[in-house]
Amino acid sequence: MVALAMVLVFLLVLSRGESELDAKISSPEKATEWRDPEPSLQGSCQPASSCRECILSHPSCAWCKQLNFTASGLAEERRCGRRQELLARGCPPGELEEPRGEPQRLRVSFLRAEGYPVDLYYLMDLSYSMKDDLERVRQLGHALLLRLQEVTHSVRIGFGSFVDKTVLPFVSTVPSKLRHPCPTRLERCQPPFSFHHVLSLTGDAEAFEREVGRQSVSGNLDSPEGGFDAILQAALCQERIGWRNVSRLLVFTSDDTFHTAGDGKLGGIFMPSDGHCHLDSNGLYSRSPEFDYPSVGQVAQALSAANIQPIFAVTSATLPVYQELSKLIPKSAVGELSEDSSNVVQLIMDAYNSLSSTVTLEHSPLPPGVHISYESQCGDPEKRESEAGDRGQCNHVRTNQTVNFLVTLQATRCFSEPHLLKLRALGFSEELIVELHTLCDCNCGDTQPQAPHCSDGQGLLQCGVCSCAPGRLGRLCECSEAELSSPDLESGCRAPNGTGPLCSGKGRCHCGRCSCSGQSSGRLCECDDASCERHEGVLCGGFGRCRCGLCHCYANHTGRACECSEDTDRCISPDGNLCSGHGRCKCNRCQCSDGHFGALCEQCPGCETSCERYRDCAECGAFGTGPLALNCSRACASANVTLTLAPILDDGWCKERTLDNQLFFFLVEEEAEDKVVLRVRPQERVDHTQAIVLGCMGGIVAVGLGIVLAYRLSVEIYDRREYRRFEKERQQLNWKQDSNPLYRSAITTTVNPHFQEGRSPLL
Repeated sequence: MVALAMVLVFLLVLSRGESELDAKISSPEKATEWRDPEPSLQGSCQPASSCRECILSHPSCAWCKQLNFTASGLAEERRCGRRQELLARGCPPGELEEPRGEPQRLRVSFLRAEGYPVDLYYLMDLSYSMKDDLERVRQLGHALLLRLQEVTHSVRIGFGSFVDKTVLPFVSTVPSKLRHPCPTRLERCQPPFSFHHVLSLTGDAEAFEREVGRQSVSGNLDSPEGGFDAILQAALCQERIGWRNVSRLLVFTSDDTFHTAGDGKLGGIFMPSDGHCHLDSNGLYSRSPEFDYPSVGQVAQALSAANIQPIFAVTSATLPVYQELSKLIPKSAVGELSEDSSNVVQLIMDAYNSLSSTVTLEHSPLPPGVHISYESQCGDPEKRESEAGDRGQCNHVRTNQTVNFLVTLQATRCFSEPHLLKLRALGFSEELIVELHTLCDCNCGDTQPQAPHCSDGQGLLQCGVCSCAPGRLGRLCECSEAELSSPDLESGCRAPNGTGPLCSGKGRCHCGRCSCSGQSSGRLCECDDASCERHEGVLCGGFGRCRCGLCHCYANHTGRACECSEDTDRCISPDGNLCSGHGRCKCNRCQCSDGHFGALCEQCPGCETSCERYRDCAECGAFGTGPLALNCSRACASANVTLTLAPILDDGWCKERTLDNQLFFFLVEEEAEDKVVLRVRPQERVDHTQAIVLGCMGGIVAVGLGIVLAYRLSVEIYDRREYRRFEKERQQLNWKQDSNPLYRSAITTTVNPHFQEGRSPLL
């Protein structure tokens, strides 16, 4: 069987006495059988010389350890094969040696201790809409340190800010706007930037307030911000930020959503984020215009790799977006930020308490064929919560409380070298390392030295195969090397006439017996178990076993290649008849009668429809007219014709015409004993004279109105054209009068200054 053996190479106890991880290995409770479920692998099992080599060659291989399983001349390598193949060849299920995965259980304990050190990096959106929030943050240092020092004696804080990429359409690239992007020129404003690392982590609250006090808002054009660039750089530039090996918190504050991967194409940026730190000497993300925004997956992976727990402090308008984002980032929290960030300290404390009281155990990537599951013991030892397999989690863990995780590992295949599995609690940098080995060998209980089965002790019996003592040969160690040159031994490997090659040229002669190679079998290897006929490229169609060139079919299959199924499920038509009553079912396929075709023989282009077949009977039986009117009772004896006023609800009604071209409808209903019921609707004769007269009158009126409208339209067009010509001539006449001296007036107006306004003529 295949067992997963785990060797714990490092028992980890966290330093500083704040938390503890412990691990113990427990015995497997039950060995569960595993079979490779992938059908694509089923044809890959090849013969092998030993049981161990067999089960290591492919997950679908099994080994038959039954004694004398190869007595018919088969080579011992033919003991290796797929389970179904070996069972079909007569190997009892109890004699099969198959790969099995034995689950191994590991208990991991976690103790939440008091006063675990904290590093907190405050990452703030400095777009113009956060102007009032910046005033609050400038006074945040002392208050935040004092609150955090209530839960831990070692705390440091740092500060960084972000706006957006400095390219269109995210930021205005007009030179004056790049220098001063704020709406009014009188207020303090800094040029836009992507991410600016302002202050490394420090325990000096005054330094925090001093550096934040020097900051001012900036501006951009669109609503989403470049926060993902800032988060990624804060996680990647660990030395510049100053992260310690402690609990790491990143407080992200913003009043808007975020750009993500692909948005950079709007600004002509096509290169994906490379996942490296790119802070220059001034703490600015210098290569922001070159790389696209990171994706949510990149951000989540970088935060997890750096063991950083993000706290999203956002306003109510964007809260739902960040709540959905938090579901994609492990060990993250979201809180609602007031419009002026006045509640940010309490928000951070609530989020920290929630994160620190949640213990999540996760693992590094598993090698192929290894499965993991978790059982969480969060409080009551008798109460266990099974997890889906990705991680184990306990919520609301109190200080100094120990929680346990039962980690079950199971291997479904062997791997050639040890694999290191890392277990860690999110938010803590320490890891528990487990070295995994697979012990792959056959568990054959028939191992016997000097076994009687091997020619009375001439060899070791293991997994049904004799390993002969020195100088002995044969399947059962029945002959010695000195006897190999005896002609009598070779005679047992030839045909009775003594001619032809040994073992038909398909095997080797050992001690007078043939040991066949490949798919050959028989006393003289005369049978080839791979030479049977194939159907669709598969030996015996996949529904039989090849024996000595002939297919031996499984139940419900016949034919030279077992290609013919005796089932009839594919021949049943919707009415329940085989092949619609117009053919016979052979090999689960319809063979149609002449004139019919289709998968179920349902189509017949030259056949009369039921409507055509019963049209004359419906007409003569209902109206006494038609070609069968004189002998309707005899010709339509099997038809029961009735008149009905039922409405025509579907397309099942027949629509036909009488000899005088009158339309009528009838419905054909089949009955037992070749009887039919024809339900005919009475003819509806409609006098169309009135409709014709009204239609003609309406047509005349419509034509007359059309003529009148056409005449009126032509007159209107003519009048407009004449008016435009008149206006043009009048304008030309006025021009001539103004420009020609002959048309100027000869009257001159003289103004007497004595009669100007404000003067009297007597003065």
